Amino acid sequence: MFGYIFLQVSGAAEEGAEAVANAAQQDGIVTHFFDLALKGGWIMIPILALSLIAVFIFFDRYFAVKKAGKVDGTLLDRVKDNITQGKIDAALALARSQDTPTARMIEKGISRIGRPMSDVNSAIETVGNLEIAKLEKGLPVLASVAGGAPMIGFLGTVIGMIQAFYDMANAGNNIDVTLLSSGIYQAMVTTVAGLTVGIIAYFAYNILVASVEKVIFKMEAATSEFLDLLNEPAK
Repeated sequence: MFGYIFLQVSGAAEEGAEAVANAAQQDGIVTHFFDLALKGGWIMIPILALSLIAVFIFFDRYFAVKKAGKVDGTLLDRVKDNITQGKIDAALALARSQDTPTARMIEKGISRIGRPMSDVNSAIETVGNLEIAKLEKGLPVLASVAGGAPMIGFLGTVIGMIQAFYDMANAGNNIDVTLLSSGIYQAMVTTVAGLTVGIIAYFAYNILVASVEKVIFKMEAATSEFLDLLNEPAK
């Protein structure tokens, strides 16, 4: 009995020691990572700022575009039923009840019923352009991060190499590898950081652009169907 308990306690102790060792190893990796980041110098500050901006814009736009793409498939059918029955106010209220770009375009079209079709089409197109501009908000900044972060990283590379050669010139005949390490560290770390942020921002930008294009396609399809709907009573 006591032997069993001893084995259990020993096993638990070994597991605890292994967990502590793993945690210490992970802490060492994190510490090593931050030490390398600090060797990049002040250039790492704008790169870090650009990375935070890119992350914020991506998630903000991703959820906004995802919400805009949720279109009620029965909306146009219910709007059609109300319009054919002469219930314009009910159709207008139905469109206003949904917070999507497509619904707002249909709402504008319903509010222009009775006017020439060119006016209705122009009003819907204007609202559509405004909605697209809202969806694309922040995308130019994200594209700038994708292109600017690697350039800032390369700037750090140039500054680091200049620092290394400057130290070599001042050292004279007493050149030591450790003397050049700070400049070389800055050159390499800033390059890696800038390229990493730029690559991630580039893919994030293209993901958002593709998502916005899908929403635009849905908006155009709904607009075309709505205009056909308005032409039906005239037949």
